[in-house]
Amino acid sequence: MDEYNRFVDWDKMDVTVQSQDAKELTCTEFQELKQLARQGYWAKNHSLRAKVYHKLISNIPCRTVTPDANVYRDIVVKIVGKRNSSSLPLPEFVDNSLVPTYCLNAEGIGAVRKIILCIANQFPDISFCPALPSVIALLLHYSKDEAECFEQVCRILACNDPSKRLIDQTFLAFESSCMTFGDLVNKYCQAAHKLMVAVSEDVLEVYSDWQRWLFGELPMVYIARVFDVFLVEGYKVLYRVALALLKFFHKVRAGQPMESDSIQQDIRAFVRDIAKSVSPERLLEKAFAIRLFSRKEIQLLQMANEKALQQKGITVKQKRQNVHLAVHAENFKSEIVSVKEMRDIWSWIPERFALCQPLLLFTTLEHGCSLSRFYSHSEGHEPTLLLIKTTAKEVCGAYLSTDWSERRRGGNKLSFFGTGECFVFRLQPEVERYEWVIIKHPELAATGSEPENHASPASSALSSGSVPPDPSDRLSPFLSARHFNLPSKTASMFMAGSSECIIIGGGDGQALYLDADLNHGRTSHCNTFNNQPLCSESFQISVLEVWGFRD
Repeated sequence: MDEYNRFVDWDKMDVTVQSQDAKELTCTEFQELKQLARQGYWAKNHSLRAKVYHKLISNIPCRTVTPDANVYRDIVVKIVGKRNSSSLPLPEFVDNSLVPTYCLNAEGIGAVRKIILCIANQFPDISFCPALPSVIALLLHYSKDEAECFEQVCRILACNDPSKRLIDQTFLAFESSCMTFGDLVNKYCQAAHKLMVAVSEDVLEVYSDWQRWLFGELPMVYIARVFDVFLVEGYKVLYRVALALLKFFHKVRAGQPMESDSIQQDIRAFVRDIAKSVSPERLLEKAFAIRLFSRKEIQLLQMANEKALQQKGITVKQKRQNVHLAVHAENFKSEIVSVKEMRDIWSWIPERFALCQPLLLFTTLEHGCSLSRFYSHSEGHEPTLLLIKTTAKEVCGAYLSTDWSERRRGGNKLSFFGTGECFVFRLQPEVERYEWVIIKHPELAATGSEPENHASPASSALSSGSVPPDPSDRLSPFLSARHFNLPSKTASMFMAGSSECIIIGGGDGQALYLDADLNHGRTSHCNTFNNQPLCSESFQISVLEVWGFRD
């Protein structure tokens, strides 16, 4: 332990890390390392964790020219000079981030700033990296000297494996990760997301804090356990743990009054004091219990969000767009939903489209109750939002990810298309968003003829309830096949359209069917569990609107 205690204040450190005899780690297989990291095999021995960190970081594939310990020794005096290390100014790219002290002694606290300045000197391409101070502070606990810590951080920053994302180093990467996290919360933490929407003026601003929860607010013993797994499994672990933190926050704080005027401050305080309610083991257990998208799918979603930001010209730090600003009260007019309700819907849609403003494409009050006119006004727009108000004052709708022109692929047959980003929702009498499912009931399309006359072979197979197992390398239908130029087989069946009807597959067994005259509709809700049905099983349409997304 003596060679790794230079920067550690042992009075602050958990005593259990000093109580175990040193062990050796001999395994090299990924699956075994993954299990050991998750179990905390090296968490209770300081020297062992230091050696494992050194081994794992040494194996990171890096650029040919990556600064090492010798570079640090050569440049530190020139860069820092005789200035007091505790007062050294931080570079702009850390964005006034917290500089955690964790269990560092005075020398260690000063060393963090020195290493940051030397990294700024060697990595001029870093433009935004708020996680860096925390990573340096953490690794200093397990380094023999400043130069060794510098080298390890440099290897993390210089990783050149395109499949191994580690730390965001540009505002574009950081902002798209915040949007991706928002998308994941929307799907996997719906109860927490509902709370965020209710109490926050800008839910995107709340989710922009997600990395700060981990690299800033989380106590030392927790972030070290997270980092153990992060070095083995990569960036996806960070999403998992942040989602788990939000789930625990909602569980512990649900129904309680806010402790401050800001939900952001409340979450930060909860994470700082997480030891009062959740152990590190329980946090990781919760994180890995989430059936998250694959790493490949998350990378594609991140790419989509980056592309949306680039198209908006958002590549450097600027004020975030408030969700409320995307739906302008003075410019928005709907006969179905209020501005507040439209903003609620906007909080459910994928983050890359939440940057856009709603644009009315079609309304039965102006364009009449014609399915052909519905198609002609909706085609060429992707995605779209369908809103329906019934004569019984029920309000429901659907977010539709794919252009309606895709229906022509099936010729005269009822053609199924769309992606797993589709969902249906209800606003009146109560608000409910339903997770997507593949359409399994194409017989809803029967309008005086047999279902098989309308259904495509693929939809007939789905109607039996048996979905062919996806190969392990197939992408989730959650992703848009067209957006990523993927083969059409990666798309799934959530929307269907013909000259006679429209079908939209929703969640928890929900499906919505509309007649060709757009006057009448019906729903299927055979597996709603505790959810209320989307709307009446059979209903008359009072008003129908289709909205697009304007840049």
